[in-house]
Amino acid sequence: MDFLSLFVKDFLLQLQSPTLAFLIGGMIIAALGSELVIPESICTIIVFMLLMKIGLTGGIAIRNSNLTEMVLPMIFAVITGIVIVFIARYTLAKLPKVKTVDAIATGGLFGAVSGSTMAAGLTVLEQAKMPYEEWAGALYPFMDIPALVTAIVIANIYLNKKKRKEAAYSTEQPVAAGDYPDQKDYPSTRQEYLSQQQDAGDNKVKIWPIIEESLRGPALSAMLLGLALGIFTQPESVYKSFYDPLFRGLLSILMLVMGIEAWSRVGELRKVAQWYVVYSVVAPFIHGLIAFGLGMVAHYTMNFSMGGVVILAVIASSSSDISGPPTLRAGIPSANPSAYIGASTAVGTPVAIGLCIPFFLGLAQALGGK
Repeated sequence: MDFLSLFVKDFLLQLQSPTLAFLIGGMIIAALGSELVIPESICTIIVFMLLMKIGLTGGIAIRNSNLTEMVLPMIFAVITGIVIVFIARYTLAKLPKVKTVDAIATGGLFGAVSGSTMAAGLTVLEQAKMPYEEWAGALYPFMDIPALVTAIVIANIYLNKKKRKEAAYSTEQPVAAGDYPDQKDYPSTRQEYLSQQQDAGDNKVKIWPIIEESLRGPALSAMLLGLALGIFTQPESVYKSFYDPLFRGLLSILMLVMGIEAWSRVGELRKVAQWYVVYSVVAPFIHGLIAFGLGMVAHYTMNFSMGGVVILAVIASSSSDISGPPTLRAGIPSANPSAYIGASTAVGTPVAIGLCIPFFLGLAQALGGK
């Protein structure tokens, strides 16, 4: 009962907070047909500023922290990102009218991290005055990159196996009388044979280019840059005078933009199986609970704060809205973006911000985190 009352209290506070209010406001004006448009260039600057601030915060904290305290939460972040992809592979992919490759891409996007959702979670924790490790935001890449890599690798393995099965099936078909295989299908020279072998080798999934693509993405690049500057330089003066004061105002604008985009993506979900909507509502809670449970292990063994546990759960419940989509489009081009981007932006992000943040905050408070 304590948890339920805390959840309701935190949810009502969330409705009144700028974070969720601006998100809902964006969805409402989009539904009413407003032509309000925030230029893409402004959104890019805002995202850069927010993630730089999070990176700087984490870098400064890491420089002043005991690194051994970070090891277990980082390992758990990696495990969570990978597990989320496998959950989608063996649950969502098995549902009617859901293509396996689309389900894997959706799992990758939900396993990756939303910088805006993480920023919203950090803001709510500060409002609730729940302490957390300043470096907790640095867990972002340890969940984000493994999830995207795992999704692309699994999807390509699945597609390669499917191609081989189709090829084997076609060669096993009986040849009708008078029909002969086309001679050009067979190598006539050693050079042609070697060329075919090289082409076959190209079907193998190369992991490092995927990691490289993720690291080059705008979201991770900005956060990792801030992280490096926080660790190796002394950016406290510019951090306190510029990045920190602007953080909440910029976050509110980004939430408005995300609300408008979320509504625009609702139409895309109508083009694919309705199971994506169910998944997008349920999955953030399941993913967050997995991370919350692992975080509690770190809490009892490594004295990881309850606020840190909430952050780990929040980033697990989030789904990437910036770096993930272009990475998956490049790595799994056969997947339908309407499925995984629509599921993430239209449903997953509002659920993560509006419901999962107060849910995990209330759960942590009920377990004695306040």
